[in-house]
This record gives sequence, C-alpha cells and structure tokens, in this order.
Amino acid sequence: MTITRRGFLSASAALAAMPVLRATAATPPREADIVVIGAGAAGIAAARRIMAANRKVVVVEAAAQIGGRCITDSTTFGTPFDRGARWMHNPETNPMIRLARSAGLDVLPAPSGQKMRIGRRNARAGETEEFLAALVRANRAIDDAARGKLDTSCASVLPKDLGDWAGAAEFMLGAGFAGKDLKELSAIDKTRAQDRNGAIACRQGLGTLIAKLGEQAPVALSTPASRIVWSNRDVGVETPSGKIAARAAIITVSTNVLTSGAIKFAPDIPKRTLDAASKLTLGSYDHIVLQLPGNPLGLSRDDILIEQSNSTRTARMFANIGGSSLCSIDVGGSFGRDLSEQGEKAMTAFAKEWITKLFGSEAAAAVQKTSATRWNASPYVMGAMSAASPGGQLSRKVLAEPIGNMFLAGEATHETMWGTVDGAWESGERAAEAALRKIGALKDEPADVPTQSTKKRRAKPPRN
Repeated sequence: MTITRRGFLSASAALAAMPVLRATAATPPREADIVVIGAGAAGIAAARRIMAANRKVVVVEAAAQIGGRCITDSTTFGTPFDRGARWMHNPETNPMIRLARSAGLDVLPAPSGQKMRIGRRNARAGETEEFLAALVRANRAIDDAARGKLDTSCASVLPKDLGDWAGAAEFMLGAGFAGKDLKELSAIDKTRAQDRNGAIACRQGLGTLIAKLGEQAPVALSTPASRIVWSNRDVGVETPSGKIAARAAIITVSTNVLTSGAIKFAPDIPKRTLDAASKLTLGSYDHIVLQLPGNPLGLSRDDILIEQSNSTRTARMFANIGGSSLCSIDVGGSFGRDLSEQGEKAMTAFAKEWITKLFGSEAAAAVQKTSATRWNASPYVMGAMSAASPGGQLSRKVLAEPIGNMFLAGEATHETMWGTVDGAWESGERAAEAALRKIGALKDEPADVPTQSTKKRRAKPPRN
C-alpha cells in the first residue's frame, strides 16, 4: 500500500478515532516496518504518523513511562504539575492543541504578564519599564549581531548599560529561555528561535497530554535500545528484550544521550552527526516545587514573578499553579546546574532562601511538602533543552540529515522551535514522513505542495 501526502494527512486526522492500545512493558515484537526509539513528544508524533499510513511500528522507551521531557506528576502533592515542559505555543498553527481538545483535555492561555520584585516590595511602574527597556536593548543587540551573520555568544554583544536589572535580563534571555548562560548561547540560534506566541497550558498537564496521545501507539516501556546495526537497506535494534528487525528507524533521544555512547552503532554513527550533536548540548533547567497552603505570598493564580538581580544567581517563580497551593521556583544555566549537582536538599534550601529574601521568613516557614526535578541526572535525558553553542546553529540542519535508513528527530533538530515540545512534535512528524518515503510507503508529491501545517506557517510573515 502507498499513500499520498494528502491521504496521509487525512488518515492522521482519523487516527484519533482508533481503539486505545495501552503502553506495555511486555516484550516488543521482533519485526516492524519502522522502529522508533524514545516515547517523548517526537517519538509519539512519529508513531502516530506511521500508524496513519497503515505501517507496523514499535516504539521502545528506556524509561518506565511515556513522555520523555514531558512528565506530569499527579501523586507527589495530589495536584498535577509538570516536571518538565509546561507550555505549548502558537495556537493558530499548533496541531497539538487541537489534539488536546479532541482527547478531552482542557487547554488555556498562559499568564500574559509577570510581576517584578525588588527586595520585599513589588516594582513600581517606572522600575518595571526600566526592566522591559533593558530586555529590549539586550534583545536588539543580539538580533543585530545575528543579522550581521556573526554567530558569537549572546553575552559578547550585550549592552553595558543594563543597570540594576542586568542579572534578571540575562537570566530571562539565557538560563530562563534556553537553560544556558548567554556566554554559552549562539546569537544566531537565539535570534532564529521562532516567536513563541500565545503560550498555552494543558490544565491536566502537558505530560498527561503526551501520555494520552501515546495511548494509541505500541510502546514497550523499560526497554532501552543498547545497539543499532544499520545500513541503507534495514536496521536492527538491540534491546534487553531481544533484537527488533525493521526497514527504518527514527531516533529521538536527546543530544546528550546521543553523544554519551549509551547507544552503540554499527557501523559508527558519522562523525559529522556527532560533531553537530556536541554543538547542541542540553542546557540545565529545573523546577523546585513548594507546597504553600493559604497563599502566604499573596500572589494570584498562575502568577509569574522575577526579582531584580545583579547576578544570574536568581530564579523565576510560577505561583499557585492552576489555582493550587503549589509554587515552582525555576532555576537554570550554570547556577542551576551547580545547584542540581548538590542534590534536592540544596535545591530546596535555595528556594526557601529565595522566597525569604522576597517575602520574609514567615513565607519560608509556611512551606510544607517539597519536590525538585534534576533533569541533568536523568540517565535517559541528561539535561533540559538543546541550545547551540556560539558557531553551532547550523548543526541543527546537520542533525536532521538521514543516516542510511535512520532518521533523527527531537527538538534539537528543529531550526526555529528548538527547546519546545512543539518543535519536538513537528520533528517527529517530519522524520516519519521521511522514513515512510524511504521504505516506499509515502508517494512523493511535487515539492511546492505544502502540508496543512506548512500552509498555516507560510501565512504568517517571516520574522526578520
């Protein structure tokens, strides 16, 4: 059976009506048309596309749950909160938002603004304007450098007059955006990041959404791929449960996992690919979640709060998540990485110190249960989101190049929506189309016939 791209898209839309198949830790099948490695957003998107083409797919996932870097925790506090990614973007063009509604989940706009704190008081209007002006000047300097094709570090082109808000501005543009300090971040990669407009949250959690969408896919959990034997004709994926023979493979592991050697390749994966991955290492970004019953901070539902700081030893708070008593203090970059290495106890101590500085010791005394993520220590992820080092932006295109019958996917392969679940999802769909075409299951159409999602993106003027 072959299927045209138009028919393929129609079949994808009809997939939501298929019977639900639960993910299982059982032994995966020995053969498939395409094997997908990783059951995060990219892997689930790829699997759904392959299923829509009526081809046999198996997804092997090293962890014990679907989601990758999208994990919703509903047990620690009895209230759902996302331990990883928490936003979707661009609701006009993002298919995940339609899929969320079709799955019966609630989507709602993220908070449109943020509150500034200077010591134990809120910033005045003029002070907030100073911060916003500092952000604009910093962003403009980075954009100007990138426009001049200078792929230097973002830090090297910052204006010298950011004032008392320098630390907060650097955090928001670097650690808070990409998980890396501005000195480690490519100016072109930062500028090429597509506008993340209209941030959207899923009330039940973004991890819940990915798990729901993955219910239809045949996923073998707790089944890490240890070795991949590949050629231009077929692939063999070795796991603790046995070897899977397939005609193609889609690999969605993070760049840090790819370069770690956790998965062996025979023959070796090309040096060009590994070099590209090494320029797209994952930044550090973690949530330190505090349960604060009674709202002792006096903040509103889903308030976002940052502090005036002259250093990047700072954080961002996401308060009263979904109207609950949970407040997430987010840390990132080199400070967040060092803090995470010290362990959850040190992370919690910093979070209490931070809210004491801004709201007094009574606020810290009100903290009940706590929980902190440590994504750098997760063996199947090893970090937060990819961010190109200076000079490394072109590596994203290289990473997306086919390798024999293997296709790489994941947010790191997306040139503009890197670092987002949206980019991961789109990359999975892209890789699935390429793999299906490679095995003859998707008939080529003229290059100027866009997909539905491409039509929508083209309707929006390009970002200069």
